[in-house]
Amino acid sequence: MRVKFIDGIDRLNTLVGRTAAWSVLLMALIGALNALASYLEPLAGRRLASVALDELQWYLFSALFLLAAPWALRENAHVRVDVTYGRLGPRGKAWTDLLGGALLLLPFCIYALIVSFPAAAESLRTGEVSPDPGGLPRWPIKAVLPVAFVLLALQGLANTLRAAQELRRGGAS
Repeated sequence: MRVKFIDGIDRLNTLVGRTAAWSVLLMALIGALNALASYLEPLAGRRLASVALDELQWYLFSALFLLAAPWALRENAHVRVDVTYGRLGPRGKAWTDLLGGALLLLPFCIYALIVSFPAAAESLRTGEVSPDPGGLPRWPIKAVLPVAFVLLALQGLANTLRAAQELRRGGAS
C-alpha cells in the first residue's frame, strides 16, 4: 500500500514537472515574439509589444519554478549542501532525508499553504487583475502557489516514507 502511494506521488510529480518544463519553450517563443514586436514598433508607427505577453512570460516562469520543484526533489536534483551528505553512506543519507523531510520540508510546506491559500482564494474571489493596462488576471498564477506546495509536501512525504523504509531495511541498498 505504502509503495503504491509513494510511486503514485512520484508519477504525479514527474508528469507535472515534465509538463511544466515545456513552458521553457513557450517562454522563449513569447519573449522572442515580444522582442521582435518591440523592434518593429518604429516601422509600424504604433505599439506592437504586449504587456499581456510580458506578464504571461513571467507567469510561465513562476509556474515552471513552482511546479517543477517537486519533480526536482523527486529526482534529487534540488539544491542541497552536499559537503556532508555526499560523504554519508546509505543509512546516513536515509536519516538525513527522513529528518530533513519531517522536521524542515513538511513544516515549511504546511506554513506556505497556510499563508498562500487565503491569498489565492481572495485573489480568485475578487477576480484580481494586473494593475498594468492590458495586463492579465492575477488569480491563476496565485492559484498555482498552494497547488505547488501541496505537490511539494506530497513529494516530501513520499521521500520521507522512502527514507523510513530504507532505515527499516537496514539502509544497505
